[in-house]
Amino acid sequence: MSIDQQTYVERRAVLRGRVPGGAILLLGLNEAPRNYAANTYPFRQDSHLLYYTGIDLPDTALLILPDGEEIFFGVDVDLETIVWTGPVPPIADLAAGAGIRRSEDPSRLVDRLAALAAKNVPLHYLPPYRAEMTLRLGKLLRRASENVAAGASVELTRAVARQRSIKTPDEVAQIEEALRITALMYEVALRETRPGRREAEIAGLMQGVALSHERAQTFLPIVSVHGEIFHNTKYGNTLHGGELLLIDSGVESPLYYASDITRTIPVAGKFQERQAAIYRLVLAMQAAVIATASPATSNRELHLLAARTAVNGLKEIGLMQGEVEEAVRAGAHALFFPHGIGHMLGLDVHDMEDLGDVVGYADGEARSSQFGLSFLRLARRLEPGFVLTVEPGIYFIPALIESWAAEKRHAEFIRYEALAPYRGFGGIRIEDDILVTETGCRVLGPGIPKDPAAIEAAMAG
Repeated sequence: MSIDQQTYVERRAVLRGRVPGGAILLLGLNEAPRNYAANTYPFRQDSHLLYYTGIDLPDTALLILPDGEEIFFGVDVDLETIVWTGPVPPIADLAAGAGIRRSEDPSRLVDRLAALAAKNVPLHYLPPYRAEMTLRLGKLLRRASENVAAGASVELTRAVARQRSIKTPDEVAQIEEALRITALMYEVALRETRPGRREAEIAGLMQGVALSHERAQTFLPIVSVHGEIFHNTKYGNTLHGGELLLIDSGVESPLYYASDITRTIPVAGKFQERQAAIYRLVLAMQAAVIATASPATSNRELHLLAARTAVNGLKEIGLMQGEVEEAVRAGAHALFFPHGIGHMLGLDVHDMEDLGDVVGYADGEARSSQFGLSFLRLARRLEPGFVLTVEPGIYFIPALIESWAAEKRHAEFIRYEALAPYRGFGGIRIEDDILVTETGCRVLGPGIPKDPAAIEAAMAG
């Protein structure tokens, strides 16, 4: 399973055509030390350089000149380094494999850029998201580091976001390969979760599955009985009957495409009545979005559909009241559903988030300032080829409930007196990855149990 040389050549040609003036610079990442220079974090290449070259080596860069000439910059490994790393293909060979005819040592890049500047040739580069990228760009451009971000190219940012947003069949295949391994991870989690085990054990077992398939995890997984804490990456709790375990995890494919799946499961293997009611509501929220997602809808509309479904369900359970549309318009649902319905997925788990709102919002479209809706990463109209997550949730966040109740915020919609039995409930989230098609959408990957009966059967089996 690979992406061929011609694909990389065509990607760069499309980019060059959409940014016709000036030169284009794409910087790779360097190795980041943990506590001393030789002890580094696992290297992961910049996703933009991966998309346009597929080359996964530190301290590299791609320069595309105004006439279309392409130069790849990288350091050939010397004999002393080979002792520690083993053989590494020459930079010229790696560049040629991506269809780039010319390669040079990175020491030549500063002179190349100076020559362009002397001729008043504009240089397009993307906004840096790491401090060392900012410093490196500052040195290359002979510019104060605090002025680097402001010089990032709006034209290049928009062109890259537009191009990477549409996934080709080869890219979708990579995501589905990541999902294949992810399904195996959840199979183990469902089988091994029981009272007396620790969150750390389940997290470790899932990581072991990924490692056994030579796959890196896309982010620090969430494996927590405190599902109301969205990005909880601590694993210190022992599991008890009556608790829910929320697991949010994914891996990278061989070419670094991400999966992102969340399941919430009963520690004792059976949902309690109150848990089952909230779980069925979250499942209904997700089902409504998946049934509606298509190029005819925007993700903002899908988010609000999930919110209306949530309010309807919470009214039936007895936790909300009043007119549904009014409650959603006021943002009352955000006490229980305070995040966005989903985000783009690709080479990044939050795909291209480093490029800002140009990815998720159309020209002239701004983020809402309303609590909850303001966290929606993707609002724009969907297009065929988009891959995104659908991840509704219902949460009972003690600090948020106490604050809103004290203020009597949205008291006309929220029945605060009915929330007492839900203290300590945690949260439920269900997440799948979908591909937008010409007429609707398709849930990607093998089926990972999410129907309550299927979860209970998998945990019993």
